[in-house]
Amino acid sequence: MQSTEREVCYNFLAMIDTFLVPQKTVVQAQGDGPAVDVSGAVNRVFLLNLEITNIVEQEALDVTIYTSADGTTWGPKPLTNFPQKFYRGQHPLLLDLTGNLDVKFVRAHWEVIRWGRGAETPMFEFQVAMKEVPAEILKEATAEAKALV
Repeated sequence: MQSTEREVCYNFLAMIDTFLVPQKTVVQAQGDGPAVDVSGAVNRVFLLNLEITNIVEQEALDVTIYTSADGTTWGPKPLTNFPQKFYRGQHPLLLDLTGNLDVKFVRAHWEVIRWGRGAETPMFEFQVAMKEVPAEILKEATAEAKALV
């Protein structure tokens, strides 16, 4: 190879970096995000980030995560959930699917409620990002956690 040529290294194993609820989604009632295929994930641990960007007062948002083997039939109960939220902000949650090898798809489901004075219709603007956690980061975090015990 001549010194003017450059070697190019490609990562053929692309990590999942997507949204369970698209950016700046505005909701006034319960609903579901799109099914996200996680069958190609190299590592089955994901960082979910619920970001609430706009709200009205006296309302609550519940976001749960459902799983499926085929993307059509969803479990009767959510695998996990974010704690109920009332305010703007970012809220991380680790989703570990390593013990659920049959899971090929995940999706978010939300419920909204409103109480008090004013309009009875709730309104939330939010998104749920999903990023696969690299194995190296997990190994490092596990080693640090074990060292603290």
